[in-house]
Amino acid sequence: MSITLNNGFKMPVIGLGVWRMDGKEIKNLLINAIKLGYRHFDCAADYKNEAEVGEALAEAFQTGLVKREDLFITTKASSNNPAPFFSLQLWNSDHGHVVEACKDSLKKLQLDYLDLYLVHFPVATRHTGVGETGSALGDDGVLDINTTISLETTWHAMENLVSMGLARSIGISNYDIFLTRDCLAYAKVKPAVNQIETHPYFQRESLVKFCQKHGVCITAHTPLGGAVANTEWFGSPSCLDDPVLKGLAEKYKKTVAQIVLCWGIQRNTVVIPKSSKLERLEENIQVFDFELAKEDMDLIKSIDRNYRTNQPAKFWGIDLYA
Repeated sequence: MSITLNNGFKMPVIGLGVWRMDGKEIKNLLINAIKLGYRHFDCAADYKNEAEVGEALAEAFQTGLVKREDLFITTKASSNNPAPFFSLQLWNSDHGHVVEACKDSLKKLQLDYLDLYLVHFPVATRHTGVGETGSALGDDGVLDINTTISLETTWHAMENLVSMGLARSIGISNYDIFLTRDCLAYAKVKPAVNQIETHPYFQRESLVKFCQKHGVCITAHTPLGGAVANTEWFGSPSCLDDPVLKGLAEKYKKTVAQIVLCWGIQRNTVVIPKSSKLERLEENIQVFDFELAKEDMDLIKSIDRNYRTNQPAKFWGIDLYA
């Protein structure tokens, strides 16, 4: 199952995010994910595992497990399964070095092109070297923001990646309504995707509807909101413990995670849950054999807490969402 982006390319509605995946285990994990039917993988320079992802992909291609054209790869930029899709994300300190950063990621991933390349955060920071993704903090411990590079400048550099054939689609990540509106106004190549945090406890209906109205696909990078990773890092409450969602899981004879992922897909958003456990990978992709009734979609809508689980201020000394 896939969503057609505003440039005609198709993006699988469920993918696998590789944030916090250990380099040692990632090879077997990705190979197993491909065998289970995953065709969309979400990476980022900041995840510091691109080289290991590249090794796994190279093995998958060489052994004939899957063809490159069958995958969708994002980095921040055969069968009845949707075609594989790769996306990656441009890191904050590389806003003035977009082409070099993209080429560096491609080299590590052992790919010739990306399906999707995203601006990871709407902020440019002091450059620390291409591919170096440590947070550039000033002497005061606060993120060292580069005030000489505008988001518009960064976006026009992103557009060059399309004309150069390095990325089929480009997009944004963690942009609010106003930044998205501005990007649509100055873009020659419209962003295909806005990857944001959205889940039952942080539904962001206005942003989701705005983007969809203007042809920008929403991808949920934290679709299970407050799952183990966020609880460990940020102390966030988990929507997976919500009694309403537990009740729906019992009703449909599914896990709570499957209910939440199905809800995200029925909102016409793409979901990229993260897991390093094989049984969870299998569970998360088995969400196409049922559909939530309208009254249950409305019920989930009622539990929105406007609660963000990702809190980068914890590391950067500044709240980018303020």
